[in-house]
Order: sequence, then C-alpha cells, then structure tokens
Amino acid sequence: MRIARTVQYALLVVIGVIMVGPLYWLLSSSLKDPSQIYTWPPVWLPTNIRPGNYSDAWNAAPFADFYLNSVITTFAGSILEVANAVLTAYAFAFLRFPGKRVLFVVLLGAMMVPGHVTLLPNYLTVSELGWINTYQGIVIPGVASAFGAFLLRQHMLTLPGALIEAARIDGAGHLRALWSVVLPMSRPMLVTVGIVSLVSKWNDFIWPLIVTNTASMRTLPVGLLLLKNQEGYTNWGAVMAAAMFVVAPVLIVFFLAQRHIVTGLTQGAVKG
Repeated sequence: MRIARTVQYALLVVIGVIMVGPLYWLLSSSLKDPSQIYTWPPVWLPTNIRPGNYSDAWNAAPFADFYLNSVITTFAGSILEVANAVLTAYAFAFLRFPGKRVLFVVLLGAMMVPGHVTLLPNYLTVSELGWINTYQGIVIPGVASAFGAFLLRQHMLTLPGALIEAARIDGAGHLRALWSVVLPMSRPMLVTVGIVSLVSKWNDFIWPLIVTNTASMRTLPVGLLLLKNQEGYTNWGAVMAAAMFVVAPVLIVFFLAQRHIVTGLTQGAVKG
C-alpha cells in the first residue's frame, strides 16, 4: 500500500509540474529582460526583474479597448447563454410536447458537432444582418449552448417532483415555478454553467477574429496575436506580459469557483 501510494503521489507531482510549468514559465518570462529569455540553459528565476514589460505591452497595443470588448462580449454572451440553457433544460425536464425525445436526441447530436463547422453559416448570416464588426455579431451566434442545456436538464431531473407539483397546485405557472422553485435549488449547477460559459467566451479566438475587422473591436485573445505580429520575435517579455493580461482573470475565476465547477459537473450525472 505504501509503494502504491508513493507511486500515486509521484505521478500527481509529475502531472502537476507538467500542468503548472508552462504557467510558471509564462509568469517568470513576463518579468525577464530579453537576455535572460534567450539564455540557455533556461533561467527559471529572473535575477533582474523587469516589470516594465507590462507597461510596454499595454502601450504597444490598445489593450484598454481589448479589455472592454472582452468584458462586454463575455458577460453579455454568458448571461444570454445561461438564460437560454435554463429555459431549454426546463422544457426538456418538465414539459410535455410532441417530439420531445427526438428533439433531445438532436440536442445531444449538436454537442458532437465541431464548432468550426458552423463558422461559415454563422458568418454569412451575420453578414446579411449587417452585424460585422459589432458586439451583437460577436455575441448572438454563441448564445445557444447544447452542453449547458444538457447539464441543467440532467440536474433538474434530480429535483423533487413534489415541489414542482405543489407550486402548480398553488397556481404558479411555468415561469413562476422556474423562478421560485427550480432556480433556487439549481444554484451550484447555474454557477458551473455560468463559469464554463465565461471561460469559453473569454478565451474565444476564431469567431471574434473573423467577425471583426478593426482593432477597436478586437477582444483580448485576438489582440494578443496582433501584439505578437507587431513585436515579432524581438520583445518576448512584452508578449509574455500581454499573455498574462489574458490568462490572469481566467485563473482568478477558476481558483475562486473550482469547488462549484467540480460539484456541478458531477451533480446529476447518473440521472437518465
């Protein structure tokens, strides 16, 4: 047992180093001068800390606009996506309508379709609507979430049916029952779906890249690419500092809400 536990801990340490190592290298490189970045063997602890890399990165590109665009599109898109997922999940969990099972199979099938398949149809639709280089053009195509609707539907099936029936007997309609009964009991799953949506939209790169055409409408991941192309391979410290601008908010959100993420993803997983 001791040998097995030692092997397990050793494997966990190796996996932890593999996962955390790139993040540490990113952080340390953002504080190095160029000579230390190119040194071989690598310098793991910067001797001459250079915080000016962050100001260089911030001034080299309009990161204030990038942050504003990312915040607007991320929060607006996540709110709409979670609301859509909640309504869809409630319908599949508690409503009776023709073709319900067939539509649920279609929902499951949508989870298996790669997102890149829909890029061209979405772009043509957004172009016809005149939404190129606009916030609605970035946000609207991503408000449907088959994954979020599936998770919420699985969770709602685990809720006591007697409470829903009691609310209906008291005269509550579907929206009232959803707001007063279902949502208060689904907070962990709502937090999980919301955080997954936030992280996904904050890191989204392909769609904001192709649907925007001016620097003032770019989001942070796209802005990071613009900075790299602008700086080339001459100022990797600034490029690493710009990458920290993108990574830091996501890491903070994950560390604050990791317990809810694990609980939500495992809640209701065995319910059919």
